[in-house]
Amino acid sequence: MRRFLGLFSAVAGVGVLVWVVYPIVGYEFMSMLRFGEYLSPIPVEDEGVYAKAVEGEMDLTKASNWFVGDPPSPEAMEVQGGVRFYTLSIPVLKIKNAAVAVGGEDLSESLIQYPGTAYPGKRGNGVVFGHSVLPQFFNPEDYLTIFSTLPRIEKGDMIEANYDGINYQYAVEDIFEVGPTDIEILAQNTDDSYLTLVTCVPPGHPLRPKRLIVRARLVPLGERTY
Repeated sequence: MRRFLGLFSAVAGVGVLVWVVYPIVGYEFMSMLRFGEYLSPIPVEDEGVYAKAVEGEMDLTKASNWFVGDPPSPEAMEVQGGVRFYTLSIPVLKIKNAAVAVGGEDLSESLIQYPGTAYPGKRGNGVVFGHSVLPQFFNPEDYLTIFSTLPRIEKGDMIEANYDGINYQYAVEDIFEVGPTDIEILAQNTDDSYLTLVTCVPPGHPLRPKRLIVRARLVPLGERTY
């Protein structure tokens, strides 16, 4: 009986390890095929940031901890207008009417739009952060897991934003990875209306070494699907 229990415990332990590690390794393999070498590896001087994350000293449920670099100016941090929340839907990922807080901080309570970035339907680049964990735990109604399957999105997939009573549709145009110092993804391009989704990858990785960027462009009114 003791031999059986020992063997069972060993097999169960290996099974749990594979269950946890496989999605991370699988993502890395998929990432190499899909993106090649990502845009900027973690600089040596920033490795301590990720050690803190592993030791529990950095709270990655706070949006302000996701990128390393100069803080935005007071003007950029200012939330303009009266609408502080809107909703976001990604039908292909079964995410429906997820709350987006404009200028918020707590990713356990909602998605967060980075302050100073463009509102849906406006010219510029609206940047929305969402938390992720191992994809096995994905729940579209749990904001700690809501972007766990974001790596499955494809070019051409639709994202819908309902802002101030108006529904805007965005088509995914580009998907890529950046390092945590690449705050250029927050830059504004005013030639059209863009929506940029951001999450840490690989989902569930304790160090969260990269950021997945999904960029979409507003679909003109005459081309929208309903």
